Amino acid sequence: MNEQLAAIGRRVAELREIKGLSQEALARQIGCPLDLYRRYETGDEDIPVGLLFQIAQGFGVELTALLTGADPRLRSFSVTRAGHGVGVERRRDYDYEALAYNFANKACEPFLVTVEPGGEPSLNAHPGQEFDYMLEGRMEIVIGSHSVQLGANDCIYFDASQPHAMRALDDKPAKFIAVIV
Repeated sequence: MNEQLAAIGRRVAELREIKGLSQEALARQIGCPLDLYRRYETGDEDIPVGLLFQIAQGFGVELTALLTGADPRLRSFSVTRAGHGVGVERRRDYDYEALAYNFANKACEPFLVTVEPGGEPSLNAHPGQEFDYMLEGRMEIVIGSHSVQLGANDCIYFDASQPHAMRALDDKPAKFIAVIV
């Protein structure tokens, strides 16, 4: 078991208990099967970033608090130097780097995302909207029944409550900025 996943699961469980919710109640609220939710809390299963975002919003906390255990403190501006965002391996073939983790009361969550080649994408959905701007490589994004291929400097904006998944093309990683609103 990955210690980072276990720590995130413990933070979610602690917030759930503080709010007086059972595992069943929170699983129902976020539209997740109970057995899968329990694996999230124990750290045996990786929580998709969209679901973490939904949980954070539901508890009224910053996503950073779930990811790192610390509340963001900066209010005027935040600088994240290259390679120094909070790295989060959210899904098997996706690596997320939180780019504004230390800024309080964010209106959106920006990430640097790398999708490794060769993975089979699994559909994910979360509240809000998402903007993805391609930096390197090419990827296919599936949104509902639509499939779109994106290359460097292409972008897409979509309703993130629609099931969606990304897949790197050409046997090379795809790197993009994702902003979840």
